[in-house]
Parts: sequence; C-alpha cells; structure tokens
Amino acid sequence: MLRNVIVVGGGIAGLAAATLLGRAGASVTLLERAPVLREVGAGIQISPNGLAVLRAMGLETPLQQSGAVQAQAVCLCDYKRPGEVARLDLTRLGNDQKYYFVHRADVLTVLVNAARQAGVQIMTNAAVKAISSGAPASVELMDGSCLRAELVVAADGVHSVGRSGLNPTSDPFFTGQVAWRAMVENTHDVPSEARVFMGPGRHIVSYPLRHGKLVNIVAVEERDTWVSEGWDHVGDADVLRARFADFEGPSAALLDAVGDVSVWGLHRHPIAKTWYNEGVVLVGDAAHPTLPFLAQGANMALEDVWVLAQCLKNKGLDGLQAYQNIRMARVPRVLKVADGNARNYHLRPGPMRSVAHLGLKTLSKLAPGVMLGKFDWLYRHDVTASR
Repeated sequence: MLRNVIVVGGGIAGLAAATLLGRAGASVTLLERAPVLREVGAGIQISPNGLAVLRAMGLETPLQQSGAVQAQAVCLCDYKRPGEVARLDLTRLGNDQKYYFVHRADVLTVLVNAARQAGVQIMTNAAVKAISSGAPASVELMDGSCLRAELVVAADGVHSVGRSGLNPTSDPFFTGQVAWRAMVENTHDVPSEARVFMGPGRHIVSYPLRHGKLVNIVAVEERDTWVSEGWDHVGDADVLRARFADFEGPSAALLDAVGDVSVWGLHRHPIAKTWYNEGVVLVGDAAHPTLPFLAQGANMALEDVWVLAQCLKNKGLDGLQAYQNIRMARVPRVLKVADGNARNYHLRPGPMRSVAHLGLKTLSKLAPGVMLGKFDWLYRHDVTASR
C-alpha cells in the first residue's frame, strides 16, 4: 500500500478519498485553500449509487443524524397547471436502496469527522500553485513551499490545478443556462420529494433539507450571455422573481419567500482525456465536470474515489490505468443524460411539449415500475459490490 498521499481539495471528493486512503494505511495530508473547511450553503441529492459508497464507509447513520431527508419521489410538474406530469416513485427502489436530500455542509461535517478519525492531516489556507507528476509527485503552494508524496489526488474541482498539469488547456463554453440557488424555511409543508417545475426555457427544482425544516431551491433559466463562471455570485431575489414571474402555485410561493440568493452561469467542460500520470490522479469534477441536471456530481465523485482506492489496493500505482478505464466506461453516459435533461425540462408550448408530457403522465400512471426501471443503470450501479 502507499506510504504517503497528498489530497488537494477539501470538498466531498477530497475528504472521501483522504478517508479511504487513510483507512488503508497511507499517511494522508489534505490541502484546502480556504481558511476553514466549509461549503456554501446548498442542498445535494445522494442517490443509491452514491449512498452505496457512504454506506460501505460506515457513514450512512451519521448522514441520517445530520438531518438528511429520505426522498419519497421525484415529481415532474407543469409551471402553471396543478398536479403532476409524472412521478418517479423512489419507494419502489427496494433492496434497502435509499435516496437522500442533504445539506452539503452536513455531508462535509460527516466526512471531516471520518477523515480525522482515519488520521488525515488537514491543512487549511493551503492554496496550490502547481502539481507535478514524478516519483515522488510534488505540490507547490502559493506561499512558496513544496510538498512531495507517492501520490497526489487532485480533487480540486472544475478549475483543477491537477487537471491543467495533465491536460492541454480547454476553454469551457457557456451552455446558455444560468442557475439561481436559495434556501428558505419550510413554511409550505413541502413533502419529502424533489419537485421539478417545468416551464418554457426554465425550470425550478425544490426539495426539503435538515429534517424537513428548510427547502432547497434551484431555478434555471436560459440566457444568451454570461460573463464569469462560478457559483458564488450574489444574486438579487427580486430579479429572480421577475425572471420566473409566470410560474404559479407552489413554485411561486417558494420564490416569494426567497431572501439571499446566489447565481452562476453553467459552463460545459469536456471530460479530461488524461486522468493520471506518474504519481498524480484526478477525481470528481477535476476529471469530469458535471452539469446539475441529474443530481450526480457528488455521487460520481463518491464512485470515483471508491474505485480509485480499490485499484490502488489491488495494484498500487499501476492501478491508475484501471481506475480511468473503469470510470470512463460509466461517466460519459451520466454526463450525456444530465445534458439532455435540461432540454426536456424546458420545452416550449406546442405539440412536442404536449405529446412529451402526455407520454410521461401515461407511463407514470400505468407503469410506475417501468418509469423507475429506466434509471436502474444509474441507481443500482454499486461500485462497492465486489469489496
């Protein structure tokens, strides 16, 4: 097994990787550029495939105790008409599969505790300037210091220093979509469901967090231009409400309650061609940035780090090729489906929208098992099954 590892990035991917490698016996140092380990307040969805990793790590119970809400359904709704267009009944998952809505900060807390228990040394205020492959690999910090290890795991997100060191620079393109994110008190009895309110060129997703006390809101609209990438830009709640002024019913009531809101432009980055080189490997968004329309960003990162840890356990650094091969057999399909969901949610009024919604409603009512079965390839995929 590896003697020493550096993990760059203190998000979900980095902390999970550090924990698994620390438990396997490596001396692990995790570098985070922020002064404290934290995440901007937001909700995420942990689907059964991602939960399989957290469960195998013994972290499902702490996740539940943190306030995770077990999801009952994903409901597609019209932006004006009452009722449901379609319902994905998650209670039919069976085999002890579960789907959770969780505050990102709560997941982070669970993983920080696990990492520390695994002996991981966490260094904050540790901004990374460059990562270089080699034997050993090296990490140059902004303060001029340099750290070396047998393996550097680059879990530093969409603007990864590790990725740029392994791959030619690629310019992301603006997808023509802008996302708003907010949280409000659950004063509207929002049930344990993810609701997708579909409108022309726009949609709103809502679901409860922290034992149902809060509601996470993500509103996506199409725009022609956007300047900067990122998801920490301060937005204006009144502008948000104006952009979605024709939405009615529950979604409108949620928007009325919004105070603080962030906004960011959604950009598409290609999957990295090279995920590893001598002593350096990419995981999560550093390797395959994911748009949020299938709720798989965190879940793909969790799958990544489990597969990476197993490949390293079986073959040492020679397992990095197997890691990339295994993940490249799965990740592109997930990203493609996520890309397509936005188009399906944003259909304009007309025959195509009417036929699509009628088909969804019919399938949902007459064959709910078939509806859910269309996601077996995603949710029933368990990277921990062979452990």
